Amino acid sequence: MDVILLERVGKLGNLGDVVQVKDGYARNYLLPSGKALRANKANKETFEAGRAAIEAANAEKAQSAGTDAGTLDGESFILIRQAGDSGQLYGSVSPRDIAEAATASGIAVNRNQVELDAPIKIIGLHEVRIALHAEVDATITINVARSQDEAEAQARGETIAEEDDGEYDALAAAEALLNEQEDDESEAEEAAEDEAAAATEEASSDDDN
Repeated sequence: MDVILLERVGKLGNLGDVVQVKDGYARNYLLPSGKALRANKANKETFEAGRAAIEAANAEKAQSAGTDAGTLDGESFILIRQAGDSGQLYGSVSPRDIAEAATASGIAVNRNQVELDAPIKIIGLHEVRIALHAEVDATITINVARSQDEAEAQARGETIAEEDDGEYDALAAAEALLNEQEDDESEAEEAAEDEAAAATEEASSDDDN
């Protein structure tokens, strides 16, 4: 699908660029998040007519994100989770969990802004990048612990996890699999909602042609 970028997006391009992306990526992320428009005739004309206003709005968003980054950068958030003696979590900490923790501080963060290569599955201090805007990011620390006291000990630099006899590993793996399945189901539901929103936007765009 060809789309018009309404802001700079990663390695795709800059504001105003027309780029080709996978349909699913466009429908599930770019379109519903307001980062792009379908590159049809009507939208191209609308974009060019309002380009100056779009650029000004983007600059304002970047400035606002910079202010939020100044508040959020360097902050630490505690997430209490169940884990065995080895420190391995029964489940995992997902981008959604991190977004909710950060948002509780007063800065709105959504799961798509959390740059996490893989779910966190062990207690400890984990640095996580938050992309508040295409040109602005912040780095926070997620302090995953089994209790508030343990989190405070970790924050002081104390090592918490101990060697486990292996019996826990099988249980942890089973619990982690169950939690990941639940996360996948939740992600699927959110993707379906995003796709429905994108379909509505697409139908509206087609009506304008």
